[in-house]
Amino acid sequence: MKPVAPTIFMLTLLHAGSAHAISLMQAYQSALQNDPTYRAATHEYASGIESEVLGRSALLPSVSASYSNSRVEADVVYITNGIETPSRELEYRSKSAVVQVRQPVFSLEAIARYHQGLWQTDYSTAVFASRKQELILRLAGSYTEALFANTQLRLAEVQRDVYLEQRAVNNRLFEKGEGTRTDMLETEARLDLAEAQVLEAQDNVQTTLAALSAIVGQEVHAVDDVAAEFRLAPDAAIRFDEWRDIALRQNPDIIAMQFAVASSREEINKARAGHTPRVDLVASYAKNNSDTLNTLNQDSKQKSIGFQINVPLYAGGAVSAGTRQAVAATEKAKADQQATTDKVLVELRKQHAVVVSSVARLRALDKAVASGAMLVTATEQSIRGGVRINLDLLNAQQQLYTSRRDQAQARYSYLLAMLKLRAAAGVLDADALREVAAYFR
Repeated sequence: MKPVAPTIFMLTLLHAGSAHAISLMQAYQSALQNDPTYRAATHEYASGIESEVLGRSALLPSVSASYSNSRVEADVVYITNGIETPSRELEYRSKSAVVQVRQPVFSLEAIARYHQGLWQTDYSTAVFASRKQELILRLAGSYTEALFANTQLRLAEVQRDVYLEQRAVNNRLFEKGEGTRTDMLETEARLDLAEAQVLEAQDNVQTTLAALSAIVGQEVHAVDDVAAEFRLAPDAAIRFDEWRDIALRQNPDIIAMQFAVASSREEINKARAGHTPRVDLVASYAKNNSDTLNTLNQDSKQKSIGFQINVPLYAGGAVSAGTRQAVAATEKAKADQQATTDKVLVELRKQHAVVVSSVARLRALDKAVASGAMLVTATEQSIRGGVRINLDLLNAQQQLYTSRRDQAQARYSYLLAMLKLRAAAGVLDADALREVAAYFR
C-alpha cells in the first residue's frame, strides 16, 4: 500500500500568508477612524472636557446688556388742592440702555463648581482612555476570531483532502483485491463528515470577517496568519502582586471612579453653599431717555459700582434636602468605586492565570502536534507492514487535526489574554498592540 499524501506538508500550508490580507495594525488605524462605538466615545470625551471651562466660568465676570425702545401713551391728570384738572394725553418714546458687569467676590458654590468641573474633565479623560483600551480588545478579539475561523476552514479542507486521497487509495486497493469494503465505508463516512465541517467553517469565516469589517469600517477579505516561529512573551514572568500594584495606579476605570467620588464631594459643597451668603462686585452703566413720566424729555447717564450681598434665609428645606441627597450620591459613588476596583482585580487575576497556564498548555500542544505527525507517519508504515488497518490511520489523522486546531486556538487565546492582562493593568496601548501584531505575518 502506498502512503497517504504528505499530511505534514499540507498542514504547513496553514502558515502561508493570504494575499491582500489586512494586518492587525492596519485594522487598528482604520478602526480609530471608522469604528462607530469609538467615534461615539470621542464625541463623549469632547463634551466631557468642556466641564472645566463651565466650572471656571462661575469664577469669572459675567457681562450683560439690555436695550429697550418703547412707544408710550399716557393720560395725565393733575390734582391741585384736591381739584383735578382735565386729563392731558401724552405720547412719547422711552429709551433705555444698560450694561452691567458682575464679578463674584465670595461664592462657595462657584468655588465648588470650579473644582467639580476639573474633576469631571479628569473623569472624562479616564473614561476615554478606557474606551480606547476597549477598542483594542474588541478589535483584537474580532481579528483573532476571524483568524481562528480561517484556520479552522483550512484545517477542515486539509482533513477533507486527506480523506479524498485516502478514498482513492482504498478504491485502488479494492480493485486489486488488497483492500476491503469496510475500509472504503470507513473512509467515506469520515469524508462526508469532513465535507460538512468545511461548509460550516466557510460560513463561520464569512461571519467573523463581517464582524471585523464593521469595526474597521471597510470590507475585510482576509487577515494575517500567526508566524510559524511562535515565541512566548515575558509577561507571564511578572508576579501578580506587581500587576496588581500597576492596576491600582493606572487602570483607567479605577481612576475614573476616583474622579467620580471627588466630583460627588463637590456636589455636597455646592448644596451646602445654599446656606452661605454670596458677595458680588457689580458695575453698571445706564443711559436713559424719557425713562418715566417724571423724566419726560430728559436724557440721563448713570454709572455705578459697588458690592452686592445676597444672604439666603429660607428655601423651604431645599438646601438641606439637596445636601442629604448629595451625601447619599457620594456614598453610592464610593461603593461603585470599590465594586469597580474589585472587578478589575478579579479580571486581572483571571487573565494573569490564563497567561501563566497558557505557557505550559502551548508547550504541551506543540508536543502533541509533533507527536501526532509522527503517529500518522508510523501508522502509514504499520499499514504497509500489515500491523495496522485503515481505521487506525484515519484516527491518527483526526487526532493530528484536533491537535492542530487546539494549538491554533491556544495561541490566539494566549495573545488575547496578554492584551486583556495589560488592559486590566491599565497599560494597554498601541505599542502593546504592536507587540502582538509582530506575531502575525
